Amino acid sequence: MSRVGNSPIAIPEGVTVDIKEDEVTVKGKLGELSQTFSDVTIKVEEGNVVIERSSEVKNVKAKHGLYRSLINNMVEGVSKGFTKELELVGVGYRASNQGQKLDLAVGFSHNIVMDLAPEIKIETISEKGKNPIVKLTSFDKQLVGQVAAKIRSFRKPEPYKGKGIKFVGEQLRRKAGKSA
Repeated sequence: MSRVGNSPIAIPEGVTVDIKEDEVTVKGKLGELSQTFSDVTIKVEEGNVVIERSSEVKNVKAKHGLYRSLINNMVEGVSKGFTKELELVGVGYRASNQGQKLDLAVGFSHNIVMDLAPEIKIETISEKGKNPIVKLTSFDKQLVGQVAAKIRSFRKPEPYKGKGIKFVGEQLRRKAGKSA
């Protein structure tokens, strides 16, 4: 029994959910998202989205919780949005943006310039004495996570000094250096 799939999704004010035969579309003040689905039935009842499975097959049970989570993320995204913050730890590491272009200086011989999708809003924060922070905001949770992971992959944090690009609040496993 899927505990996740059984709980209904409350639809906040200003959000509309349209269900066609195999696609659900969620519209809100921040944007519009759509998701295809199969093997489950999705209904809107009394201001809630309810997902029910068609049979008790293992594959269908797995999709029950999956589609509930995806639709919940869509509803939350178009109403509140999602934010990921990355911190650049290292001497001389800098980040700047011009519109949708992110410019990173992370210890290579050249800067890394990355074009971002128009759905993502980017903000770079550089304060004296603190590490630069790159803030990504969007209504699409998957897109924000994917772009944040791509930026982090340019210079992953290393375990000895902790230098690199890490998520704000991420706990790193540190290693002791050489012992004499």
